[in-house]
Amino acid sequence: MYKNRITNFIKFLAVWISQNLAIPFWVVGHIHLSIHSFHDLYELMSSIGMNLIVAIGFYIDYKSNVNTNKDG
Repeated sequence: MYKNRITNFIKFLAVWISQNLAIPFWVVGHIHLSIHSFHDLYELMSSIGMNLIVAIGFYIDYKSNVNTNKDG
């Protein structure tokens, strides 16, 4: 019961982050890339992590919309 709630919350959080923070992540990332080069592994992993969270959220939201908007 609690595992299902936690899983649903994590899915909701990933979708929320992908819908609300994708543009700020992208803008800040591109500005940062144009000013600095990635010398720190920490910066590189943070950037990859943020992009993965956004991608996972988009995928979860896409699957949810496909399942709820079937024409057949």
